[in-house]
Amino acid sequence: MSTETHFNALSPRQAEALAMLAEEAGEIVLAVGKTLRHGLESRHPDGGETNREAISREVADLRAVLRLLDGDLPEVTEEQIAEALRRKMRYAHHQG
Repeated sequence: MSTETHFNALSPRQAEALAMLAEEAGEIVLAVGKTLRHGLESRHPDGGETNREAISREVADLRAVLRLLDGDLPEVTEEQIAEALRRKMRYAHHQG
């Protein structure tokens, strides 16, 4: 087995967690797309969870993966979150 460092300098643990992050982000996009088409309380004709429940589950999955990356990504401060909200709200039409 080679002991060379991979070109991206990620450990296998970091690479796996980033792959999980990308997967969860994509799953949130799919759940939101279904909700925009069919509504929050809609569900598959064969049953199962509502779109609201699917989004909640996917957000929980995303937050879990972010915990796996704790310490590998820069700390996000409350000030950064507040600034991000200000930027988002500048272009929001219905979040008043």
